[in-house]
Amino acid sequence: MAEKYDIRPGQSLELLKELHILTRDGKLNQDSRRKLKQVYHLFQFIEPLLKSCRAECEDFSLVDHGAGKSYLGFILFDLFFKEHAPAAHIYGIETRDELVSRSTELAARLGFAGMAFLNLSVADSIDNPALPSRVDIVTALHACNTATDDAIRFALAKQAKHIVLVPCCQAEVAAALRKHKGGQLANPLTEIWRHPIHTREFGSHLTNVLRCLQLESHGYSVNVTELVGWEHSMKNELIIASYENRPRRKPAERLQAVLAEVGLQELSPRFFSGYQVG
Repeated sequence: MAEKYDIRPGQSLELLKELHILTRDGKLNQDSRRKLKQVYHLFQFIEPLLKSCRAECEDFSLVDHGAGKSYLGFILFDLFFKEHAPAAHIYGIETRDELVSRSTELAARLGFAGMAFLNLSVADSIDNPALPSRVDIVTALHACNTATDDAIRFALAKQAKHIVLVPCCQAEVAAALRKHKGGQLANPLTEIWRHPIHTREFGSHLTNVLRCLQLESHGYSVNVTELVGWEHSMKNELIIASYENRPRRKPAERLQAVLAEVGLQELSPRFFSGYQVG
């Protein structure tokens, strides 16, 4: 009887070797079983979104920002797209040209014709004609610092139905908290970020709170959970947003109120709301 985390029928063994999930002789050792478990753990969050999009349109699209070696894109294509959505497309966005070239070569070798890779920054991808005017799913796993916010901006501009984020290295908000700490001393909440380590941790947490409010202010429902064990990273907060045309006013007001309370109104352009407050 197959174990829950054994290789699934039809998976590309060559791909699993390239991703170092299988050893070169095609074996699963303890370390590779752990990696495979992590892959399936992530896939279980994204698969329902893929099924939802496929039910509406066979040629739906997914854009993966900060793709790196396109680990996520290849796994999604192998487990879902090649059998269940052959007309759909995955686009990997990455700034390192050598990784784009490597992924392009690997996709061609595997026959994954529905995959394309672009040497672009997240910000530059918004208006790039090589991408569709509308995108169904946007993912950004461990996109550092403001690249996650650029991915959100991209998703909003492309009217994405679903957004999947694992934020990383959130330094911008912490830097702004440090800059305005002196002016905020009358506010007892400043104690939350008075010490440097707390500034970093609170800044990271606050960044994701602001992102969730921003997405809600644009009509999305938001679920926040943990992506346990992924790449042994402490940055394993998983944010999944789905567009449901929800009321925008209250989250927009809360977003502006939080920014004002901690003295970060200058960041309003980054965490821009979908509803004009006041």
